[in-house]
Amino acid sequence: MRIAFFVSRFPKLSETFILNQVVGLLEAGEDVTVYAWGREEGVLPPELERYELPRRTRYLAAPRARALRWARTARLLAASGVRRGGKMVRRAWAARIGEGAFSTSGALYAAATLLSEEPYDIVHCQFGGLGLRALALRELGAARGRLVVSFRGADITREGRAEEYSELLARGDLFLPVCENFREELIRQGADPARVRVHRSGISLSRFEYRERARSPGEPLSLLTVSRLTEKKGVRYALEAVARLKAEGRNIRYRIVGDGELRPELERTIAELGIGAAVEITGALGHDGVVSALGGAHVLLAPSVTAADGDKEGIPNALKEGMAVGLPVVGTLHSGIPELVEDGVSGFLVPERDSVALFERLAWLDENPESWARLGRAGRARVEEDYDIVSLNDRLRGLYHELLSEVADPSAARA
Repeated sequence: MRIAFFVSRFPKLSETFILNQVVGLLEAGEDVTVYAWGREEGVLPPELERYELPRRTRYLAAPRARALRWARTARLLAASGVRRGGKMVRRAWAARIGEGAFSTSGALYAAATLLSEEPYDIVHCQFGGLGLRALALRELGAARGRLVVSFRGADITREGRAEEYSELLARGDLFLPVCENFREELIRQGADPARVRVHRSGISLSRFEYRERARSPGEPLSLLTVSRLTEKKGVRYALEAVARLKAEGRNIRYRIVGDGELRPELERTIAELGIGAAVEITGALGHDGVVSALGGAHVLLAPSVTAADGDKEGIPNALKEGMAVGLPVVGTLHSGIPELVEDGVSGFLVPERDSVALFERLAWLDENPESWARLGRAGRARVEEDYDIVSLNDRLRGLYHELLSEVADPSAARA
């Protein structure tokens, strides 16, 4: 199959789930091209060179300078042929492309770039907003292939999304929410249930070595959070719980791996709570740094909340990774998290924004280290069963083939 992945940035450190899908499809012999609107500077994953991904990546963002943007767009359109290029421009104005997902010149630039490639069997957009762009590009005669859209979090839960997606949900071919909670939301917004299939984000289990956790005499309880520092990650409530633990005189260490717009605010909160000696914010780390942090922890904490604008998690990858290495986890009754964590079996779940409940569960884990191995074994088994990237990539290929068979069989094709 010829498959196009539409992504916001590539490579992006926090989106290993996309890289895992690309690599899995390439290893299965599929022909994958990545189309991105930007890239993230920093440490590059080794898979990029190993699988020649720079050669397979195209960047669709038009130059910011208006004159340069139009000049390069005109050159690309001319290269595609005067008749074809002129037809695309007329379509852009007739369809009022500039009033939707991106500007007219931006859409034409991306479309002309895509037209230099042969049509694809599958155009897989990794977030809902990218599905809107693909729909606009399809209107221009580009983005040729069956349209598949994954929904992963803010792209389905933020306020106003239902109005944005009405046309996409009517015209897309397959929708892949990462949890049942999002599947229900897509159907509520008007998607055909037959076109909505839950496809979870997986992790590469071979990269996460399982180890039963134990605690040496006098060793502090080592808590870990791995997340972007945004409102929906709920880190503030974890800090309040840690402050309660410290107030009781408990020996606690809390490490926060991640960065984001709330870092200055969280650092002020740490100072106000007087827990600076026990808490460290490391900033974002690469895969090896995250694995090392997981290896040094006793408990993984993921206190996710619904943000003021409705933004929610799907199922945090950090929870899957923590469970994979044998950590007991503490999460919240939020979005798809209860689909992963079984309360009292592989970890604990508490209400959102309830720092007292977080404190109580962490205090119990502090007092009952003999439970850690049992919780860790159950967590690893759960991830192996439903979140192994190898199995999920095989399933994804099956979904693609199923979709393409509808085209081959007219009786099954969508009207």
